[in-house]
Amino acid sequence: MAQEDGKVSSYREYAEHILPRVKKAGYNVIQLMAIQEHAYYGSFGYHVTGFFGISSRSGTPDDFKFLVDKAHGMGIKIVIDLVHSHASNNVFDGINRFDGTDHSFSHGGARGYHSGWDSMLFDYSKYEVKRFLLSNLAWYLDEYHVDGFRFDAVTSILYNHHGIGFSFSGNYNEYFGMQTDLDGITYLMLANTLVKKLRPGAITIAEDVSGHPTLCRSIRDGGIGFDFRLGMFLPDMWVKLLKETPDENWNMGALVHAMTNRRWLEKVVAYAESHDQAIVGDKTQSMYLFDAEIYHGMDRRSQPSLTVSRGMALHKMIRLLTQSLGGEAYLNFMGNEFGHPEWIDFPREGNNNSYHYCRRQWSLLDN
Repeated sequence: MAQEDGKVSSYREYAEHILPRVKKAGYNVIQLMAIQEHAYYGSFGYHVTGFFGISSRSGTPDDFKFLVDKAHGMGIKIVIDLVHSHASNNVFDGINRFDGTDHSFSHGGARGYHSGWDSMLFDYSKYEVKRFLLSNLAWYLDEYHVDGFRFDAVTSILYNHHGIGFSFSGNYNEYFGMQTDLDGITYLMLANTLVKKLRPGAITIAEDVSGHPTLCRSIRDGGIGFDFRLGMFLPDMWVKLLKETPDENWNMGALVHAMTNRRWLEKVVAYAESHDQAIVGDKTQSMYLFDAEIYHGMDRRSQPSLTVSRGMALHKMIRLLTQSLGGEAYLNFMGNEFGHPEWIDFPREGNNNSYHYCRRQWSLLDN
């Protein structure tokens, strides 16, 4: 969904048309989502069916290697989304019930099922599960020369409750107790150790909503070994402000506190907007800021209105604050450095399988 045309674009098209834009904009790392094979496009790639397979809807393994090689030639690293927190519940082309039982890769019964995601949960205590997942990491490093991984849904791996119906207040009892999945933590430590051994300098990023202490401290220091955690509170905070609070009432002290409130010596990837906010059902920040004028009155030949001028100033301020105070790295999302105008949506039954929102409107930047 990175091209102007409404379609599933290919790895080669991305390499030819989008990589030069990323390079020109000054970025040095790209995080690619939905690379592992998955049956349902609308799942954002999170319901993986083929852990060692490259998503065939965008091309062949050689096509993906072409993309990685071209990025490396530009001095850009490629980090891929890695889903080791759960697997597709699909028994026909996934690993669920691989041997006919409900506990081949997962726990048996209800413990092996994530009710919120309708997916299979791994049993990290099993030797073969660890072999399977660790070899999966090695495969992408050795075969495709990726430069690291963004581990999806680490919260689900860390706790027996998987974060379902549980809100974290920051009390240490929430992190270290019977609800902690020690097997899951052991797996993550092994994973980080292996990645760094096979590819010194590789990047590992944890998507964790709980704020687990020591997640991004070295294993030698008693940590779990990730390089960065995602600052997941920040985009939620921005969209809540845009929805509920007039900007003249934004509390600068509270904003600065939110940006700087992070674990000591643990690095954070800050970001202002992501697919969690920009998917249909919500709005992009641009749609909140410019309202109906997003569709007219914003080209350079028009006299800008107060709404557009104010919206542009706020959009820049949101990114400036997030980039400067929010962490040790900054993540943009799908071209929103120029404020991608509309929400994002995959072709699905609910929109008559339309590709209209499955695209990025680069022409707005160009013209």
